[in-house]
Amino acid sequence: MGKSKQTGNHKSDKKKNISKTWKTKRRTRDLDQIHADMKPDTAAKLLHQELDYDVTGCAQHYCLHCSRYFVDVKALKEHFKTKVHKKRLKKLREEPYSQAEAERAAGMGSYIHPKAVEVKTQPIEEDMD
Repeated sequence: MGKSKQTGNHKSDKKKNISKTWKTKRRTRDLDQIHADMKPDTAAKLLHQELDYDVTGCAQHYCLHCSRYFVDVKALKEHFKTKVHKKRLKKLREEPYSQAEAERAAGMGSYIHPKAVEVKTQPIEEDMD
């Protein structure tokens, strides 16, 4: 009999592919970058982009919270119902880490618990006839 192809056990699968998590192909935007994108002026630019044929869906269907493009409105609506989107919304509720918070943690001030930020799924404009 040959050697089993299974390596490790259930606990080690999280550590096994650490190199994959840092490769740029699968890398998603960090939460502090998304918080910057959620500011009203930046959000308006991202949600109303010009046609770009190199991007999925011609850059017309964009999820602001996950920073992903979708083929059409139907795919975007389905994405709003997924676990991935809901988990991202939950993570975005916490205020982003700042330099002032880092200084307080280092002993240069008293600790202030991070505030909760109100995050809702973006509204969809259905222009399709």
